[in-house]
Amino acid sequence: MAIPNWLDWAQRLQSIAQSGLNYNPAPFDRDRYEQIMRIAAEMIAASESGDVDALTQVENLFSAQAGHTTPKIDVRGVVFREGKILLVQEMLDNYRWTLPGGWADIGESAADSVVREVYEETGYRARAVKLLALYDRNKHPHPPFVFHAYKAFFLCELLSDERTPDPRNVETGEVGWFDPEHLPELSVGRVTSGQIARFVEHLRSPSMATDFD
Repeated sequence: MAIPNWLDWAQRLQSIAQSGLNYNPAPFDRDRYEQIMRIAAEMIAASESGDVDALTQVENLFSAQAGHTTPKIDVRGVVFREGKILLVQEMLDNYRWTLPGGWADIGESAADSVVREVYEETGYRARAVKLLALYDRNKHPHPPFVFHAYKAFFLCELLSDERTPDPRNVETGEVGWFDPEHLPELSVGRVTSGQIARFVEHLRSPSMATDFD
């Protein structure tokens, strides 16, 4: 599923502007890059509500980015136990359910990041054992998102059935094990039912190669 044209254009314009501003352009060029950045922000804000507050929020989000632009990396842990899959409630998406995970942190490998996220959001200690998929978010049926992102899904194994919730966790709610054939309402910005079905195929056929794109 392709992303809407307007979002593709806005992401590319924002990338051009951010990368251009990173290389200390001459004053005239800096002004042009800043105008391009604003156009990208206006396109995204218009898709939301078109009001001044939405535009300001997008501009603030863009201004917080620096350096040459690259896709962001979202890591997700895929944990099975007795045929059921581990999901958490995403507070920022009306308590819909998702695989534990989030943005990878600087200074951590992708596998280290997903192990940390699984613990922080579920209380389970696990280890990453296989990269199941590296997906381009724009090529999958997720709702529009401001930035271009890759999604890395790791198969993880529990180190113990003991669960010790992290008291610092303020992003997710309940934790549950679900039959992949009977999933709760998903936070589709983070994972889709089709992706979970694919990971079940990987579980049944461990020799399958990693998916990409």
